[in-house]
Amino acid sequence: MAADRRIVIENCAIATVDAHDTEYASGHLVLAGNRIESLGAGAAPEGLENVARRIDASGHLVTPGLINTHHHFYQWITRGLATDHNLFNWLVALYPTWARIDEPMVRAAAQGSLAMMARGGVTTAMDHHYVFPRGSGDLSGAIIGAARDMGVRFTLARGSMDRSEKDGGLPPDFAVETLDGALAATEETVRQHHDSSFDAMTQVAVAPCSPFSVSTELLRDGAQLARRLGVRLHTHGSETVEEEKFCHELFGMGPTDYFESTGWLGEDVWMAHCVHMNDSDIAAFARSRTGVAHCPSSNARLAAGIARVPDMLAAGVPVGLGVDGTASNESGELHTELRNALLINRLGAHREAALNARQALRLGTYGGAQVLGRAMETGSLEPGKLADLVLWKLDTLAHASIADPVTALVFGAAAPVTASFVDGRQIVEDGRLLTADEDAIARATRDEAQRLAKIAAEA
Repeated sequence: MAADRRIVIENCAIATVDAHDTEYASGHLVLAGNRIESLGAGAAPEGLENVARRIDASGHLVTPGLINTHHHFYQWITRGLATDHNLFNWLVALYPTWARIDEPMVRAAAQGSLAMMARGGVTTAMDHHYVFPRGSGDLSGAIIGAARDMGVRFTLARGSMDRSEKDGGLPPDFAVETLDGALAATEETVRQHHDSSFDAMTQVAVAPCSPFSVSTELLRDGAQLARRLGVRLHTHGSETVEEEKFCHELFGMGPTDYFESTGWLGEDVWMAHCVHMNDSDIAAFARSRTGVAHCPSSNARLAAGIARVPDMLAAGVPVGLGVDGTASNESGELHTELRNALLINRLGAHREAALNARQALRLGTYGGAQVLGRAMETGSLEPGKLADLVLWKLDTLAHASIADPVTALVFGAAAPVTASFVDGRQIVEDGRLLTADEDAIARATRDEAQRLAKIAAEA
């Protein structure tokens, strides 16, 4: 929409998730182009010019769009497998299949993953893709293209692995890259696709997979590459007790100390999971402003444990929410993670004081923007920020008897999305995508899942 054209949204509850948690029981927002021009209590100002559309949002809560901070899109076509495994056994079971992915499979899987998130209120997504089998095609280009077509703001964490079975790792030898090859391909991806502008729709991060699937050289050189190029860094960290044992046996130190020794703590870094963190680990993350992508459903699915999110937040660690790959979180949705984060953390040491509804919403919005390095642009509803927002319908049977709209959104059933805007453009209406054919995507993902299963079985 042109910068001088306005959309007015009125008669809605608003949770801004700003620094003061400002909320309006009945308020309005004015969007101008791709920015939030103004918002506040009551009706929109009289006499606004160039109003292209007015939305009566009675019965709705408007929040910032949800921000996903960790995912593996390609896993959309291997859902429902190894359902009773812990992380390492799950990886051993699935790597032989994942090692056969190709560009059409990855494109379809990315479309499925993005579609499921977008129709559930995600406006900024990310994908940590680290499996690049030889001869598989332009996988990064396929993922970025799918996000562009869907209309979702996107960060590609260009992953890599150089520790295969012959080196004591888990992936087959033909599914990993060389040290030099991984660094060169990552740099080329950044140079081709990363946009550092305020309203960027595509950004790229440097993202070696995990301590047990990459060499120390790839971690260290990857950190140096990211900082030379001015982009962020992402990896998996402290996910399981087995990972901690691996790090002690191989490196003589725990995961956090190992990451620090390779340059992997800092305000430009975020790590997925961080389940097994002691007090000194949390202090190191807080001191360095290293971020965390909390993935409660995946952590439960793989029996990894309960991350110490309340302690991280109390220490000042930036924390966002992640779906994680849909082979370990088959729902593929982020709005359900608001509820799961709250409930699972209440099973931990802090019990009912662990998280409340507004803290959970902050994790899924502003917290995610912090983790992705985009808190100046998105993550809260404030004048001048990007027009990334969601209208949740809360006047139906599922929520109408809950007086507080934020409580309804977080504690209640998954709320319908009446409208979702990214960069001022509506991409969802009444729970359906406006930018893609969901039925066609479903057919494509089914076909590619069957093709991959056949190839893996024959191999």
